[in-house]
Amino acid sequence: MTSSSIRLKLNDETAEIILDKPEKRNALSSDMWGAIPALVDQAVAEKTVKVIILHGGTAGAFAAGADISEFEVIYATEEAAQASADTITRTVNSLANCPKPVIASIEGACVGGGVSLAMAADLRVAAEGSRFAVTPARLGIVYPADDTRRLAEIVGVPNAKDILLTGRLFDGEEAFRMGLINRLVPKGQALSAAYEMAGAMGAVSQWSTRAIKQMFEGVSQGWDNATPEANALFLSGFTNEDFQDGYKAFLEKRPAKFTFR
Repeated sequence: MTSSSIRLKLNDETAEIILDKPEKRNALSSDMWGAIPALVDQAVAEKTVKVIILHGGTAGAFAAGADISEFEVIYATEEAAQASADTITRTVNSLANCPKPVIASIEGACVGGGVSLAMAADLRVAAEGSRFAVTPARLGIVYPADDTRRLAEIVGVPNAKDILLTGRLFDGEEAFRMGLINRLVPKGQALSAAYEMAGAMGAVSQWSTRAIKQMFEGVSQGWDNATPEANALFLSGFTNEDFQDGYKAFLEKRPAKFTFR
């Protein structure tokens, strides 16, 4: 699926997935949800790309929730609602399961589905003046199970219940205190801060960044040191191409020449 309201921009080692619907403050329509997985796949396929940044372009918002103008159609029947839910789940999972690191860069409103997208990223940087809310309770619906789990894992169950049961709007400072975002920066600097984070990630072993993502996913499923998959992933680190130069560079006090892509 394609959408004129979302696009991919490739910048050598960084790819930007840009939500681009300023007339609706990036309210997420069905075509936007449906377009994201293919853009993620395209960014992953580019060997030079190390990090993906998801942001709201010039809309003045990251994403102001779902496009409510579609609700009468996409939620008209249980079958239509299931189809819409499946599309959104595929999209969120495409980000959450992306082998390359994903950063959400947030300016302005990040509401409802926007929070779902942001939580699927590995890291979130937001600007002062940003605003957050998760509002299913204001619409008479319930947040999906995977999104509820992610929210509870990121901010803790008490904060997650506060956010969901009240549907209230809260600012970037509170989002930072509760851990919903990793960094809070001055207004207008979220994208440049995300690029700074991407640069730090790009400077380390790309074998390691992808293995770290795999390890986190495994740990969330109950892995420990005795789990065969966990142990195999750990041991494979000592035979990969980056380690062969990485430990020598450490001993020789020089920058490593990582080659894994």
